Amino acid sequence: MTTIDAITLSVIEAGLQQVCDEMDLAFSRSAFSPIIAEANDRSDGIYSAEDGSLIAQGAGGLPVFVGVMQYSTRTIIEMIAEGRCVPPEEGDVYIVNDPYLGGTHLMDVRFAMPVWRNGKVFCWLSNTGHWPDIGGAVPGGFSASATAVEQEGLRLPPVKLFKKGRLDTEILGIITSNIRIAEQRIGDIKAQAAALDVGRARLFELLDRYGDETVLASIAELRRRAATRMRAKIATIPDGTYHGIAYVDSDGVVDQPLEISLAVEKKGYTLTFDFAGSSPPCVGPMNSVLATTQSSVYLAMRHIFPDVPISAGAFEPLVIKRPVGTFLDASYPRPVSGCAAEVSQRIAEAVFAAIVKALPDQVTAAPAGSSGNFSLGGFDPERNRAFVLYQLSGGGYGGNADHDGLSNGCSTIGISKSPPVEIMEQGYPLLYNHYRLREGSGGAGKQRGGMGLDYEIELLRGEARASFVMDHGRFGPQGALGGKDGAVNTVTVFRNGEAHVPPHLSKEQDIPMQAGDRVRVGTPGGGGYGNPFKRAPEKVLKDVRLGYYTPEQAAELFGVVIRDGEVDAEETARRRAALVT
Repeated sequence: MTTIDAITLSVIEAGLQQVCDEMDLAFSRSAFSPIIAEANDRSDGIYSAEDGSLIAQGAGGLPVFVGVMQYSTRTIIEMIAEGRCVPPEEGDVYIVNDPYLGGTHLMDVRFAMPVWRNGKVFCWLSNTGHWPDIGGAVPGGFSASATAVEQEGLRLPPVKLFKKGRLDTEILGIITSNIRIAEQRIGDIKAQAAALDVGRARLFELLDRYGDETVLASIAELRRRAATRMRAKIATIPDGTYHGIAYVDSDGVVDQPLEISLAVEKKGYTLTFDFAGSSPPCVGPMNSVLATTQSSVYLAMRHIFPDVPISAGAFEPLVIKRPVGTFLDASYPRPVSGCAAEVSQRIAEAVFAAIVKALPDQVTAAPAGSSGNFSLGGFDPERNRAFVLYQLSGGGYGGNADHDGLSNGCSTIGISKSPPVEIMEQGYPLLYNHYRLREGSGGAGKQRGGMGLDYEIELLRGEARASFVMDHGRFGPQGALGGKDGAVNTVTVFRNGEAHVPPHLSKEQDIPMQAGDRVRVGTPGGGGYGNPFKRAPEKVLKDVRLGYYTPEQAAELFGVVIRDGEVDAEETARRRAALVT
């Protein structure tokens, strides 16, 4: 048995992290698509050769991909063992986006490379990149009214896109013949593969320096310590069962809310998550595959206990009962385009709503919880070429025991950022008429929620079709412990001077647009934390001076009366007493 001293273990842990970080950096710097190159909607990681379990993931990768790529890599290994997938050779890279084989939605395309050492597979490197288009009924893949996965795009089982280091042009031809703007995807494909090559080179440097056995022993020890650390965190939660509920506005087809009903049982050093009682499978694309459901629980716990190292060990004390018979366990051919970007965040919100009752000083009110998926596909006559734009956007974070929520933060599921306005205007025939904080959107509380985003895009030339798969248009992000909900998501399309609001509020597809038409989006604010009437009046005054709330909102939401730019202490005390009564 290899004995590892603390310093060596720490250095190897940092080295594995650095391998993943360099893969992330190489991927973003080489990619063609703004959603990867600028927004960083991607992730890279190292996975076990035996069972695909997570060893390390890049700090800049999307947390929702942590469990998903673990599940996907494990599925590839199992399919190879069962003879359902061609065995690997050195230099091979598999491509897969099948949601039911450990994925999310079809636009999240995963590459997996076996890393060979001394004639056998030492580990797997895997990454995921969000492709701007994967075919299907609408540009960008976010079909708001799909009723089968085939309508959402091209579905790929694990196949070798690179064989012994060489790109298979026949497989590539099948892919490019089924997606839009195919000539731009080759840049993303090569960037995604290059990131894996960088990871292999850096991993070999680490192995050559410390030896394979020492690194393997360190990986096992790091996994054990991560499990121990998570159990210690769980031990701080009183034994008992905690309930949380969250709602999806609708599935995009049937205009009725979908309920996520969660019971979290804490017993000893284990947390058990049970989604029994959640809504049944839905007709539209808001179903979630099992891998995404599980990963959503993992990422929620990462938010609650951020100092637990990312490793498969951290997941061991978390038991997730399979939600059979609900929309959180989708099987073929259920459509799933909204699962990763929207349903995953509702799942996390349900976890927060449950655990905040047990750990009020550690858990926040609900964040905006929507990726704001907006796709625009059309033709630019000035450049004589088609285009597919994919825009994601942030929103407000929830308040917590210590401070107000962050304004215009990234989504719950990751740390991807909105592409810069300048990059989008340079690449597409559009103009941002405004891009600003959405004043008044943060939920009131002792610690208020952060503000969402308010932006408007105008099509400058040509024709296009707009599609939206967003959420929180019916229900705002939940406040906690007496805090108020954040503002709901809003979408308005102005066509020929007339305003159009989607019947499903923030879900619709194929809205035709001409030059001069506009799209305006208001993303949700975060939920408030604690009684709003206990917020310090000077904080409310500062919010008003910053333009976050009007004086009228300050009086209505917080009971703070502002006259001539200052707090009227006597009237504030009287108003708060009256409101409490």
